[in-house]
Amino acid sequence: MRPLTGIALKLASVLLFVTMISLIKATSAHVPPGQAVFFRATFAIPVILAWLWLRGDLATGLRVSRPLGHVARSLFGTGAQGLYFAAVALLPLPEVTALNYTAPLLTVIFAALILGERVGLVRSGAVALGFAGVLVVLWPRLGGTAGQAGELLGAGLVLAGAACAAMAQIMIRQLVRTDQTSAIVFWFSCTAAALSLLTLPFGWVQPTGQEALFLVLAGVLGGLGQVLLTSAYRFADASVVAPFDYASMLLVVVVGIAVFGEMPTVPMLAGAALVIAAGIGIILRERQLGLRRARARAARTPRT
Repeated sequence: MRPLTGIALKLASVLLFVTMISLIKATSAHVPPGQAVFFRATFAIPVILAWLWLRGDLATGLRVSRPLGHVARSLFGTGAQGLYFAAVALLPLPEVTALNYTAPLLTVIFAALILGERVGLVRSGAVALGFAGVLVVLWPRLGGTAGQAGELLGAGLVLAGAACAAMAQIMIRQLVRTDQTSAIVFWFSCTAAALSLLTLPFGWVQPTGQEALFLVLAGVLGGLGQVLLTSAYRFADASVVAPFDYASMLLVVVVGIAVFGEMPTVPMLAGAALVIAAGIGIILRERQLGLRRARARAARTPRT
């Protein structure tokens, strides 16, 4: 294990993903989200294939044992991506990011409901804290004025996307038992590109030269970000690497101010802090439970 390398790769992936969503936001006034998903998925595929070829895993890294599981995971993942892209056209980037942090909280709930995992007091409290943070973020939007209707729609899209992302994560937990992570990443991109074509009848546009460049870059950077993220977990435990995902909040605040002129509000920052604290609490608790399960398995293993 090389934790510093893992952390560095994770932070690099966060930077690439923030750049990616910033490029998507820059085109969102003209380019519909389904078309943005197509570019994001399609131009990530060559990056992932090159990565597999360089690792020498091209022959084995694309094999799957549960193709229907990959399709189901991709349906939820594509939905999450499309909803997220739609939301950035309606809300400031930092607010979208803060609300999107609810995905790990929803994963805990779905794991209990679908996988039958036991959720103790610590994780239940963290989930409650996180949703209190969501309420703080949303509170200024709940006045019900006509001008806030689009903002409330954007918030709803983010939360729906987070729910889809949580469902995708539940399916990934099952897929990694039989298939390689590289296969999950690759076939998701292929399926997302195909599914996004279903939105063609709903108003794809001819992007300008600059928009086309931004969309292609978004796809390439998204693919590179996924490669770096996957590589990070080869060098460090998830409990070490995962908390650095929240560095994206600092980056999107800077980008929001410098590029889009979006000043973060006090409720947004306060609510984001609560959601981040809840997410980190869940990560640390998952680590404790993982260590406990590992010790239990070791104790049950017969010694020779």
